[in-house]
Amino acid sequence: MALSGIQIFKMMPKKNCAECGVPTCLAFAMNLAAGKAELDQCPYVSDEAREKLASASAPPIRTVQIGAGDNAVKAGGETVLFRHEKTFNNPTALGCLVAASEDDATIDEKLKAFKELSYERVGLTLKAELVAVKDGGDPGRFAQVAKKASDAGAALVLMSDNVDTLKAALAEVGTQKPLLYAATAANLDDVSALAKEFDCPLTVKADKVGDVARLSAKLVEKGHKDIVLDSGSRKMSELIRDQVLIRRLALEKLYRPLGFPTIVFPCEMADNPVDEAITAGTFISKYGGIAILSDFRGEVLFPLLLQRLNIFTDPQRPMTTEQGIYPIGTPGDDSPILITSNFSLTYFIVSGEVESSRVPSWLLVLNTDGLSVLTAWAAGKFVGDLIGPFVKKSGIEEKTKTRKLIIPGAAAIISGDLEEELPDWEIAIGPREGAHIPAYLRQNYA
Repeated sequence: MALSGIQIFKMMPKKNCAECGVPTCLAFAMNLAAGKAELDQCPYVSDEAREKLASASAPPIRTVQIGAGDNAVKAGGETVLFRHEKTFNNPTALGCLVAASEDDATIDEKLKAFKELSYERVGLTLKAELVAVKDGGDPGRFAQVAKKASDAGAALVLMSDNVDTLKAALAEVGTQKPLLYAATAANLDDVSALAKEFDCPLTVKADKVGDVARLSAKLVEKGHKDIVLDSGSRKMSELIRDQVLIRRLALEKLYRPLGFPTIVFPCEMADNPVDEAITAGTFISKYGGIAILSDFRGEVLFPLLLQRLNIFTDPQRPMTTEQGIYPIGTPGDDSPILITSNFSLTYFIVSGEVESSRVPSWLLVLNTDGLSVLTAWAAGKFVGDLIGPFVKKSGIEEKTKTRKLIIPGAAAIISGDLEEELPDWEIAIGPREGAHIPAYLRQNYA
């Protein structure tokens, strides 16, 4: 049974050192009880207390890792019902269904799409992570396809009702820690034993949430920790109901049998790519830990990846670009030098417009704690006495003979201060809008 904040507080070191991020041990204990903190944040808790508090301090929804090494993907680990309360942690893992009964050409095409459909967005690489291999009745073929998918760089979901078929595949890819799908009331003991033998996560599946909870509890009693839940619903309204029920019971009631990520199958809920994408998008928003699609198409996958990025970006922490010098094109000694803030969207707009001008340039990015230019200026983070020292220490003077710095038109007011900070430099006022940068550069530097 979960401990209360006061019960946890009694086992705390009571140093009130604030090294955990909150001012008192009582506040930290309350956060632990609410699933909003992790025990490892306290450096002074005793080993005895740590053992007793392990279950109480665990996130209400366990983080489950599927795959190993560079192919590993995490699901779960959530602590809130709504993103604005804090943040969602592990983005919904997207996968493609590959049936072992499909011909080699079809399978190869899907795996090719898996590898090639990768996108750069605000400094991040967006791509799918999983391939779900479905049994076609031939254990040897199933194992072969699983190995091929693993070699393509995918974390795996192995889908079969036959334990011997799963075992044949695990002989090939067991070291990659695939997710076994699925343990049911009929095969619970056999799949449990197989998951223990290969130290793999496993899915529990039933037709109702209550039955899922009962099977999950049995697996926990057998020593399993890495479990994924499938409530069995394949109708939109029913699955939304199940997802919300599981999330609320796990978070609000700390009901441990449901404290695991879920898997959903849009590939089994729609008969065309558009409806499938809508279904997948629904469960990216509504608590799906893993979503399996029937195929990877750029026009379907890219919007889902963007939706996922938006939902799982921490609303309390702006996305930032690393401070430094960014060459655009192949700039030389006499190429123009521009400066902007490290808000990712600002950086990518400015760098994109500079690139489209086809004028090789140097772009300096100043750390403004993720604020846009105008907001950073208002906050005193994009001002002359910060920009000047940054320019001097950045190393740009070693890369170019140019001593002319182009600042955003929206920050023209700082030009006087900059001239004092950089007496050997000329300060030029650039356009206010990013869309006007190409014309400005071509007119003045082409």
